[in-house]
Amino acid sequence: MTVLAELRALLTLPGFRKLFGVRLVSQAGDGMFQVGLASLLFFSPEAQGSAPAIAAAFATMLAPFTIVGPFAGVFLDRWQRRQVLFVGNVVRFVLCGVMAVAMLTQGVTPAIYVLGLAALSVNRFLLAGLSAGLPRVVPRDLLLTANSLTPTLGAGAAFVGGGIGFVLGLALPEGRARDSAALACAGVVMGLAALLALRMRRDLLGPERPASGAIRNEVVAVARGLADGARYLAARRTPGQALLIMAFHRFLYGVVFIASILMARNLLGEPGSTGSGLQIFGTIIAMIGVGGGIAIILTAVLARRMAPQTWIAIMLLLAAASELLLVPEPSHVVVLAAALLLGLAAQGAKIAVDTIVQRDSVDQYRGRAFAFYDVLYNAAFVGAAALAAFLVPDSGWSPGLFASLSVAYVAAAVLIWTRGARVPVREVAEEPTGAGPA
Repeated sequence: MTVLAELRALLTLPGFRKLFGVRLVSQAGDGMFQVGLASLLFFSPEAQGSAPAIAAAFATMLAPFTIVGPFAGVFLDRWQRRQVLFVGNVVRFVLCGVMAVAMLTQGVTPAIYVLGLAALSVNRFLLAGLSAGLPRVVPRDLLLTANSLTPTLGAGAAFVGGGIGFVLGLALPEGRARDSAALACAGVVMGLAALLALRMRRDLLGPERPASGAIRNEVVAVARGLADGARYLAARRTPGQALLIMAFHRFLYGVVFIASILMARNLLGEPGSTGSGLQIFGTIIAMIGVGGGIAIILTAVLARRMAPQTWIAIMLLLAAASELLLVPEPSHVVVLAAALLLGLAAQGAKIAVDTIVQRDSVDQYRGRAFAFYDVLYNAAFVGAAALAAFLVPDSGWSPGLFASLSVAYVAAAVLIWTRGARVPVREVAEEPTGAGPA
């Protein structure tokens, strides 16, 4: 009853409803886009199905943003975050339109990879802005419930959008027209998200006191602010530890994700049929989404009874159990069960991490904190791709690999359970030196 009452309280907040609407529509468009891109890069007949090829595609798409991503947080603390949501979705709308035309007229070219990289990079920037703006429209005592609801239902919206894109791909004949139509539809949804962002006041999402600086000194100010922000998060302990544990979680998750693509394509799918592999992978993603939905309920009900760090440890142990299921040679049902558990564990841990970072970081640093979050997320996936290229077989299945992943999850759970800080350090400067006036 308490959870339901808090959900009703959240939905009575006009600012929250508007921000929530932008998140749902924006992530639905992102889901459509990612399914189209995955089909193109991993399951089309011309795509290579080896572990190094799949891993290389991941690294190519994510490594550049990992390099430039640290600068995003400082801009989120300088620019109006509502404008970031509007302009970012407009940029994605344009990129999808250009990609659709390029696919229809030229097919897969290096330009498609560059444009896809740009669209994915903007999306990570938008997600950081959505999280940084949430405490501006939600009271502190409702943050846990808000973090249970918004990111998880946003992931659910991405799942629905991806499902629509998946069905669209099955309904249309294979070829350039199908790929182009999927990208165009994703662009339309992103354009709608941009229009929804205009329903909010320009200053609604903060920052309350934007940092400022001369244009010619922007690069220096960004680098200095980033370094000071990193020192701040580390000194506060709880948000720094939360970001590190989530990065490790995502690293292991990335290895499993690449293995899942290979298992769907080369182990569980019909021989010689990339279409059946795509359908199997679609069901795997669906089960991950179902697990994330279950995490909404369990986290909102159970996590409030313990420290967020304890809940993260429990989720890591659940992730370890999901990997143990895959140690024997997996069937389709076993893979789906493991995906359900891993989706629950990943989303449940993320909700707790979001709460720690938002609760224990002052407003002037939240943009940098969540930009760090995205950088670590992408860096973890690049590292996972590098590891998968060497350790994951082309079939995607290795009993030793999944046993090792389970042990790593258990070790991380024990570490945060027994050594994780529960209370942030209070004696920390509220504004970094050299980052511009508050």
